[in-house]
Amino acid sequence: MPAQSLRCRSCATEYALEDIGTCPECFAPLDPVYDWDALAATVSRESIAAGPASIWRYAALLPVEKPEEPRLAPGLTPLVQAPRLAQELGLRELWLKLDTANPTHSFKDRVVAVAAQKARELGLDTLACSSTGNLANAVAARAAAEGMEAAVFCPADLEPEKLVATAVFRPTIYAVQGTYDDCSRLTVELSFELPWAFVNVGLRSYYAEGSKTVAFEIAEQLGWDAPDAVVAPIASGSLYSKIAEGFEQLRRVGLVQAEVPRLFGGQAEGCSPVAAAFASGEQVVPVRPQTVARSLAIGNPADGDKAVATALATKGAIYSVAEEEVGVNMATLAAHTGVFGETAAGVSLGALREVVERGELGHDHRVVLVVTGDGLKTPGPVADLLAPVRIEADADAVLERLGVLT
Repeated sequence: MPAQSLRCRSCATEYALEDIGTCPECFAPLDPVYDWDALAATVSRESIAAGPASIWRYAALLPVEKPEEPRLAPGLTPLVQAPRLAQELGLRELWLKLDTANPTHSFKDRVVAVAAQKARELGLDTLACSSTGNLANAVAARAAAEGMEAAVFCPADLEPEKLVATAVFRPTIYAVQGTYDDCSRLTVELSFELPWAFVNVGLRSYYAEGSKTVAFEIAEQLGWDAPDAVVAPIASGSLYSKIAEGFEQLRRVGLVQAEVPRLFGGQAEGCSPVAAAFASGEQVVPVRPQTVARSLAIGNPADGDKAVATALATKGAIYSVAEEEVGVNMATLAAHTGVFGETAAGVSLGALREVVERGELGHDHRVVLVVTGDGLKTPGPVADLLAPVRIEADADAVLERLGVLT
């Protein structure tokens, strides 16, 4: 087992590798503890390259054993250049990390795969979660692949596209009359009563580690190097901070020599408690979400303060993006790259625009923008672009309209 124990982020008390969501002493988050000296002696670029084409090539750096029979394995998603968008923004180099290529078309497949493996190690047979949509998709699909039961708790007014994309895997969907934060509180309470694997409650310490693989892959795909900056959306704050941890861990085991990239994050204006905390220099204050970016609508982010600390430590920043700009940015991303990202991608691109306008990044920098989910899940903000030209089934009518016939 690569990880040795769980350690409290606040009081440093250590616990066994069980389904313990938070420190029983002070209620702070728990993080896996690794023997980095031992890993540095055994993990190499060659050993990783010899592994499977998925997140499990990095199993030595994850807190669970590699599955004997990996099913529906996520990861090793494309990292592609976006030269037209780079030119539009004024960047030397822009790359897109396309986690839309994961099995359920979002980065959540990574974290759920790690949590589900821990659930199997613990003998649990029902995967459960609270979700704004993408996680519900990933949990339901993972349960179907593994032959497990699934129960997901979502806000009742969630986008229907995400609910249908969850229902097809036959989980039990609980449509909660309330916000995501209401769903989250409900699953925390239920985790004390039911023998289920709540991936983002009791198994959160393992679940969150799956996000590190985004950094691992970016580094490997850049020839074991790091970009100057990574831009990612912020909901709970976990993905954003784990990307920084991933690059730091690669340095600790000697796989990468470059410095940890600057981490820039974005939140939609209608739910931006982390961006507000970064701007004020104070702790995160919960808010009630009112945003088009439903996948980021977490008003009380569990890792919000950690995200702020990550921004400061990497000399990055976290900015809010105007609600009316989210759809515009989704359309810009699509028109300049051929990539249709969900609302979170529109937020990330908005944050990148802000960073460039402030002069924090420019013509000297190589940047990676993480596209966390597929736009087909959240087409609403760009639906007004549908304006087809209605014509008769007559070639002359088309040619006449094009000015070819007079």
